[in-house]
Amino acid sequence: MTLPRKKVAFLLGPTASGKTAMACALRGRFAFEIVSVDSALVYREMNIGTAKPDAATLAGHPHRLIDLIDPDQAYSAADFRRDAMAAIDDIHAAGRMPLLVGGTMMYVKALIEGLSKLPPADPAIRAVIGATAAMHGWPALHAQLAAFDPPMATRLSPNDSQRIQRALEVHQITGVAMSTLQTRATPNLDTEPVFPFDTAIFALTPSNRDVLHMRIAARFDAMIDAGLVDEVARLRTRYALDAGMPSMRCVGYRQAWQYLDGDISLDEMRLTGVSATRQLAKRQLTWLRSTAGVTTIDCLDPAAGDQTAHHLQQWQKQGDAV
Repeated sequence: MTLPRKKVAFLLGPTASGKTAMACALRGRFAFEIVSVDSALVYREMNIGTAKPDAATLAGHPHRLIDLIDPDQAYSAADFRRDAMAAIDDIHAAGRMPLLVGGTMMYVKALIEGLSKLPPADPAIRAVIGATAAMHGWPALHAQLAAFDPPMATRLSPNDSQRIQRALEVHQITGVAMSTLQTRATPNLDTEPVFPFDTAIFALTPSNRDVLHMRIAARFDAMIDAGLVDEVARLRTRYALDAGMPSMRCVGYRQAWQYLDGDISLDEMRLTGVSATRQLAKRQLTWLRSTAGVTTIDCLDPAAGDQTAHHLQQWQKQGDAV
């Protein structure tokens, strides 16, 4: 007789789709513990621009993998995978089920599919790449990347300095395009599952994209009213930050930084922030549509919570019947 595998549920979706509220509601109906899958929520003191659950919410519904590092530190997909797997094992040991909630699809991919075997960072090579970027700009280096790794260049914005630098670094170390190495490193799932759990993935997606866009605009306005600019100003005073750090490249923080530097007006900050958030939501939805085995729920439907709970109950019964 084959023993049933331990269960892990995912609740994913674009920004402003209501993931946190639904996760908290589901936690009241199931033996869940919530694990955050959000690359912005790992930073301490970044509360307003990340839409981090407030203290009352976290007191009633604790979230793991929130407030892990300071804004001047880095946190990779490998770090997330290590911490998430440890959290999942801990939750299972307590007789509960992990509910992984968020919208950082790179983290989801790293967790379920594993990480490609790429070389470690080389500070000397990175310094040279950084100096070249300072002289010619990141779009020029993006064009250089496109010459030998078109698939990777297509996936990256010309101003995505962190990932362009990494792709160029990997190529200089190995002589092989990063996209090729990632393909070669696909794990052999026949010998050892990378993610050895019975998994259900639920995605909150909008039936009307315009409504999601209105939610995004309203939420960004609320962040401004709540003191987003002041939050970024305090972080700049407290930590040795620069605009290229991952924390300050988060949507909202990047625009507030530009406003504080006098590069854009407050109105321009709002417009570019809302636009960037919409683009983020578009990328999240594209990933969800392209991923197999995802159960979609209309986040605009008042009965979305009940529908998700029903699917979860059916999934649990299937596992129990194994």
